[in-house]
Amino acid sequence: MTASHTESIDMLRRMILIREFDLLAIELRKAKRIHGAVHPYVGEEAVAVGVCSALRPGDRITSTHRGHGHCIAKGADVNRMMAELFGRVDGYCKGKGGSMHIADFAIGMLGANGIVGGGLPIACGAALAAQLEGAGGVTACFFGDGATGEGEFHESLNIASLWKLPLLFVCENNQYGADNSVEATRVVQDVAVHALAYGLPGVTVDGNDVLAVHDAAAAAAERARRGDGPTLLHCRTFRWLFHAMRDVPPPETRDPDVLATWRGPERDAIRRFEDDLRDRGLVSDDDIRAIKDRVKRDLTNAVDFAEASPYPDPKDLLADMFAE
Repeated sequence: MTASHTESIDMLRRMILIREFDLLAIELRKAKRIHGAVHPYVGEEAVAVGVCSALRPGDRITSTHRGHGHCIAKGADVNRMMAELFGRVDGYCKGKGGSMHIADFAIGMLGANGIVGGGLPIACGAALAAQLEGAGGVTACFFGDGATGEGEFHESLNIASLWKLPLLFVCENNQYGADNSVEATRVVQDVAVHALAYGLPGVTVDGNDVLAVHDAAAAAAERARRGDGPTLLHCRTFRWLFHAMRDVPPPETRDPDVLATWRGPERDAIRRFEDDLRDRGLVSDDDIRAIKDRVKRDLTNAVDFAEASPYPDPKDLLADMFAE
């Protein structure tokens, strides 16, 4: 079930693109070239890419407030993503959604969501739609460890198991909910054990090993397509940076030794994958440099695209609104 050579190279490119997109977004926010809150996904790239690489183009995903990585992993256009951050009409939501509310139904990205746990019931609805469509589609629902304390988490696992919905519950346990450590908010550290109460498989995986995530997600997706119902994937990863920033990054309050360990080469998802591909003779140093150069060009072009796009016309303030 392990990814092919071509798939592996594309996975590495997407992981690097996710990291560099968010690092650039931070710099743009500090320079006041974009506005609003930025929730960086840096450090968690292997989860989004591992899961989305195991999905089909027609499969659907729901996201969180930290959604840039999910968008890119599912195939979103970084030009339109950047335009949305800049608040321009060529953005995915015509400049009205901003960083936390990017969506692209055409690729199955049903939207980022600022409500903790808010994507869980939406994912159940999307999975029910796939079940009724009968075409073998599945939905992957991304959520953080903090969402496991919400009622929607338990309600969604229950109804998904009861109806055998084709759904992958993907918990991105990045060790912190805002500034609260998982140890301070959870009695049981292994999120996968919640699956037992609802009669579905629970799998804990190294969320910084993109191939391990890919294989676990592929097995869960195949199970869902057979009609055997949902799986809960618990991906242990780490958020390298702050929870969120506006004008400037907030001060770091976490243990510097913990940060150094998770950011080190043995746990850095991108560095580990680069080393693995190099050791297996699938990439060279020149290949990796070429990927990074391409990413840099793509992001430079994305900023140019965004800045060339006009701001929304005030007369369109209420256009595309679902409620007033």
